[in-house]
Amino acid sequence: MDLPFPGMDPYLEDASLWPDVHNSLINTIRDQIQVAIVPRYRAVITPYVTFESIEVASVRMVVPDVAVVEKNPLVESSSTAVTIAPPPLTLPTVMEVPTEYARIEIRTLRDQVLVTVIELLSPANKRPGVDGAEAYHKKRQELLHSTANILEIDLLRGGKRPQVARTLPDAPYFIFLSRAQRRSFVDIWPLSLREAMVPVPVPLLPPDPDVPLDLGQAIHDVYRRARYDLEIDYRQTPPLPALFDDDAVWLDTHLRECGLRPVDNLPNA
Repeated sequence: MDLPFPGMDPYLEDASLWPDVHNSLINTIRDQIQVAIVPRYRAVITPYVTFESIEVASVRMVVPDVAVVEKNPLVESSSTAVTIAPPPLTLPTVMEVPTEYARIEIRTLRDQVLVTVIELLSPANKRPGVDGAEAYHKKRQELLHSTANILEIDLLRGGKRPQVARTLPDAPYFIFLSRAQRRSFVDIWPLSLREAMVPVPVPLLPPDPDVPLDLGQAIHDVYRRARYDLEIDYRQTPPLPALFDDDAVWLDTHLRECGLRPVDNLPNA
């Protein structure tokens, strides 16, 4: 099944899907730009590990055909039986588990000069705290004081955005590009849920021209190859975090038109 949205699918932000989405996108983006930067440069995937709060699914229990039962004499001798009430509610737990993510570094082929860093933000980069957004901000500042270009792709609506000196417009997703030659200005692409993404530039060393990154195509390719449609229920459950009100109404109408949501459902506003 093809991606049912013109741009980003907000259901891909789900905590149970995002680590796989992230790593699949990193590989697809690297493969897309690699062919355009050789033979002078090479795009290298650099992994890192962080702790994420992820919903842990239940483990399938195997019930044996034959059971061995030992009688408890204390229970047998009791004159009154005590009924133990079952729990009224059982839900999956949320645990902090080590999760592997990655970034892309474009380096010159022989002397390994770092030219451009491509960051696909993870929830750990955006959550409040010293081990989250503050740690990412510190690393980001180090890059901003270096000679490397920084391309940041934020496809997560939750958490803290990368810091800029002015208020950002209302948009679900953003791309930020800081060119080494234009510090401290940042080029920003707000991304709409309703529109296809335009290709964005990936800078190299002067005088080499930028190479285009078609992020929208990468998302569509990953969705189709990974078969995320088998995991996502578009019928009733709204994506988390909550969408802007007008985007929520548009999403409900769009999914009905695509045949992925019953037409008699009430709009999710």
